Amino acid sequence: MTPEIHGSVAEGYEAVRDEFAAVVAAERPDYAGQLSAYVQGRRVVDLWAGAETDGETLFGVFSSTKGAAHLVVALLVQDGTLELDREVARYWPEFAAEGKSAITLRELLAHRAGVVGSDAGFTDDELADDRAVAERLAGQRPFWRPGTAFGYHALVIGALTGEVVRRATGRTLQEVYEERIRAPYELDFFLGLPEAEEPRFRSVQPLVPTAEQQAVLDARPTGPHTLTSIAFNEHVPEPGTLEGFANSRTVRAKGQASAGGVASARGLAGMYTAAISRVGGRAPLLKPDAIAEVGQVHSIGFDLVMRAHKAYGLGFQATAENWYPFLGAGAFGHSGAGGTQAFADPRSGLAYGYTRRRMSFPGGAAPENERLVRAVHMAALA
Repeated sequence: MTPEIHGSVAEGYEAVRDEFAAVVAAERPDYAGQLSAYVQGRRVVDLWAGAETDGETLFGVFSSTKGAAHLVVALLVQDGTLELDREVARYWPEFAAEGKSAITLRELLAHRAGVVGSDAGFTDDELADDRAVAERLAGQRPFWRPGTAFGYHALVIGALTGEVVRRATGRTLQEVYEERIRAPYELDFFLGLPEAEEPRFRSVQPLVPTAEQQAVLDARPTGPHTLTSIAFNEHVPEPGTLEGFANSRTVRAKGQASAGGVASARGLAGMYTAAISRVGGRAPLLKPDAIAEVGQVHSIGFDLVMRAHKAYGLGFQATAENWYPFLGAGAFGHSGAGGTQAFADPRSGLAYGYTRRRMSFPGGAAPENERLVRAVHMAALA
């Protein structure tokens, strides 16, 4: 039985509801997910479907967490607290070990530092703790000559940039996020989920691949010592699963800044609209120069970790280049391994958030986002 569609859309966005209904109808009967969008600070789409799900339900959003983490960095750069072209080691002296002294904050944010993981890997407890990860990686030799190439720092980028934030401000990245972004806007997007909010969280469900999808998964190159394995901590004796990571209360409580965030679609879209649009009488969090800087492509081409063509801005994915070429130049955001997608398109004023409970294939933004984003974008332009 197809789940019922709940929620509302603004006038002119009826086609988005129809598209969401079509997506849900094509999914497994146990589908659960949410879709939210704002245009120029006004919520125009607020939809959800599935058992145990409403507009306030919280899901693990995996790497969409990086968007929240790096909005903090963008604010600190805008304030003058951080400088993009200053060496990371000027803030964090221990990071200079093993040939890393010249790496700048800009290079780190653009996934060019080459410090994608640890030779020995991390325990589950270490991986949940950004401070522990940063301490280990300070002495790690880069896996390529910094600045010559790029590769996705999948599970560690938030720990690395978070340590820069801590050294520069005396506050953790999570504390700055809570004080300057989440709490003032009352966003349902947490880097550190309070115990009191746990009843709203729904555990991530694993991928159930079709026979064709399983064949694709089986054909992927594997090996415990590949750069991809190291970046995803799969080279340890007993690697965990991505869904197990998101379902860990320890990970949620600490708000691991690379992939440990918890949010609703409202929270995802709400954060991005606050970044680029006037909300509740407040000016956008980011000024035009900062919006242009974070959305500008800094790394594009062959990603050494993902073994595919990718594009990154500063801490964010370059959304149009990675996913949806019909969006405006400079769109920025971040997808998540479970299928989550979230971004801002400053040229149209669109902010978008999508969540789903069951892991999608093949990881990253779920395929249905293409048709949902297109429908919302067309309505926004109309």
